[in-house]
Amino acid sequence: MTILFRHELFAHHDTGHHPESAERLAAIDAALAASGLLGRCASGEISVLEALDLRHVHTADVGQRAQAVAAQGGGHLDEDTVVSAASYDVAMAAAGTVLAAVDKVMSGQHHKALCLIRPPGHHATPSRSMGFCLFNNVALAAEHARRVHRADRILIVDWDVHHGNGTQDVFYEREDTVFYSIHRAPPFYPGSGAEGEVGSGKGRGATINVPIDYGTDRSTYQRLFANGLERSLAVAKPDLIIISAGFDAHRLDPVGNLGLETEDFAAMTKLVCEAAANTCQGRVVSCLEGGYHPQALGASVAEHLRVLIEAP
Repeated sequence: MTILFRHELFAHHDTGHHPESAERLAAIDAALAASGLLGRCASGEISVLEALDLRHVHTADVGQRAQAVAAQGGGHLDEDTVVSAASYDVAMAAAGTVLAAVDKVMSGQHHKALCLIRPPGHHATPSRSMGFCLFNNVALAAEHARRVHRADRILIVDWDVHHGNGTQDVFYEREDTVFYSIHRAPPFYPGSGAEGEVGSGKGRGATINVPIDYGTDRSTYQRLFANGLERSLAVAKPDLIIISAGFDAHRLDPVGNLGLETEDFAAMTKLVCEAAANTCQGRVVSCLEGGYHPQALGASVAEHLRVLIEAP
């Protein structure tokens, strides 16, 4: 059975008039309620990350700065990244919840997990919060799977329209975690993710970037996604697949827009789930990243969850 993590706490990260707002989760909740999917999956309990556990991915300053700005009532960590009084606590719960999802999946209690959390995380680097992201949720989850559950090989699949620069930075010199990102080609934000960025040292070949030009048709996108996934699986041979599930490549998205439709996210989810069934006993943990058109986001997440539920 698939386990779903969602909670009203994640709406308390108050960003005001901002693309990454609590309205996103409200739209997802409405879509899931209308879909009938909530009764087909288990409900997970959120968990709060311990401050020291941030150090497995981030420098001490990253957590301390976010906590200090929140304690002052809020502000900005960079020009795009808003912090309210509750944001530090919410971000720690977001990261901790993804770790709880890893626990459920790696223990065999559930084969799939979806974490509908915010703030997102894939732009947060080891030393910096940026791009709407306070802490790197998926990187923390991968480290947790390795330390606690002895997962030797992990594949992170990032299909957010923006390159996951933070996740890439965490694992760029590592061979135990393969990072695969398909995204709108630079110089689109954050400006990284060129095809030639392949990792370095022991990690050379464990970073796989597939930059997509604006205007690429959907069938070409799907073909490139499938090819990149196949290459990533050959390198990773994973014990666990983690998805950075952004939905801002949807054609209606006001921030990203690579022309995709809702059904394209279902197709990508199906490919990842089939890969997981063949390589890691079906183990998939999916974590919400971007997606800024509320209705398109809600519909796409519902399709994503439906495939996670129905997958082998």
